[in-house]
Amino acid sequence: MIQILNIAQLVIAVLLIIGILLQKSGAGLGGAFGGGDSIYLTRRGAEKTIFIVTVILAVLFLALGIARLVI
Repeated sequence: MIQILNIAQLVIAVLLIIGILLQKSGAGLGGAFGGGDSIYLTRRGAEKTIFIVTVILAVLFLALGIARLVI
């Protein structure tokens, strides 16, 4: 059981990294720390889908981490 949780968490971690890297971010070092563009833009289309999938993956990653602690 624990081995299945380990593999699932590893797969979700890789997918989470890919989802984060696919998101559009501000250029330069300021974008890495939340700076970048000061104009708020609405997410649309594929960008919105990638954002939602990334949030879901983050929640699953957290849930698997807690499940591994409990078991």
